Amino acid sequence: MGIMYWFRDRKNLVFLALLAVLLAMPFFLSLFRLTLLGKFLCYAMVALGIDLIWGYTGILSLGHGVFFGLGAYAMAMHLKIVACDGSLPEFMVTGGLTGLPAFWRIFETAPVTLAAIVVVPLLAAFLVGFSTFKNRIKGVYFSILSQALAWAFVTIFVGMQEYTGGSNGITGFTSLLGFSLLEPMHLVYIYYAAVAILMLMYVFSTWLMSRGIGKILIAIRDGENRTYFSGYDSSLYKTFIYCVSAAMTGVAGAVYVLFSGMISPKELDIAFSVEMVIWVAVGGRGSLIGAVIGALLVSVMKTGISETVPDMWLYLIGMLFVLVVLFMPRGLVGVAEAACQKAGAYLPAWGLAGSKGRARKGRGILS
Repeated sequence: MGIMYWFRDRKNLVFLALLAVLLAMPFFLSLFRLTLLGKFLCYAMVALGIDLIWGYTGILSLGHGVFFGLGAYAMAMHLKIVACDGSLPEFMVTGGLTGLPAFWRIFETAPVTLAAIVVVPLLAAFLVGFSTFKNRIKGVYFSILSQALAWAFVTIFVGMQEYTGGSNGITGFTSLLGFSLLEPMHLVYIYYAAVAILMLMYVFSTWLMSRGIGKILIAIRDGENRTYFSGYDSSLYKTFIYCVSAAMTGVAGAVYVLFSGMISPKELDIAFSVEMVIWVAVGGRGSLIGAVIGALLVSVMKTGISETVPDMWLYLIGMLFVLVVLFMPRGLVGVAEAACQKAGAYLPAWGLAGSKGRARKGRGILS
């Protein structure tokens, strides 16, 4: 996909406009609000990964919180080792351990940790994806299996109190690569790093879907049996995109820890995984910009409503999901595209359209 072709896609131009707004936010938001927005950027990264497997490939995963948690715990373990400076974390002492466990020592150095943030979720996704897709497990059966996976991981992480901090999780981080996480200006740098990572993930996702493999993934979504009998091993393609999505989600989890200052099994549970799917459904399946907008918008709504009427949020998000499924199956991006197409029919009369032929095609700002 050439650069000029990328810029001709007006959805990408919308993303660039959104990117400009995000880059300006540190000049207008307090540090607390900027930290919240940083978390929302991590959610947008997750939404891109979910859209790749659900919107474009038709794989509905309800256990992606596992990969988010694996990346987050990898980062948290490294930060905790650095913060303890040679001593054992308090939950290990309470649990009766006398030395740092062997699997914790993997995360003592930053380069190995950064690699593990990508590799660990990717390997977990490969094991799950290859074994299930090769056996032709798909649809609702895969969704149920992914939910069971999330429940199993939460149970393990809560039960291994002396190794993972149990239900309290891991907290008490002070620095990353020698930079203090308590310094306000350093958090601004981390925010800009999160914006850069989101941009790279978006560009990578658009590039991937513009290649031949993207067309095959869409073909699998629209008719897997026909794709299989056309000579393509759909299980390999599905495993590949599932691993890519898991790696992106793991990176998002690692960045999330830098903003939240903690990680707990709550970020691995089924409820959080379902919320990820809602972000994409609201923004628009099969539209990468829709996934980003959906994650940011729903997260902002959740924060605003939770601050005013905390007990109502769960009911409202459930209602929002039902409304989207019933009346906006293509999400907000689909609504915007339909509105632009209708408006395009009137543009020639105002002298605002380039030609009647183009107006008849109804190409809107998001087409």
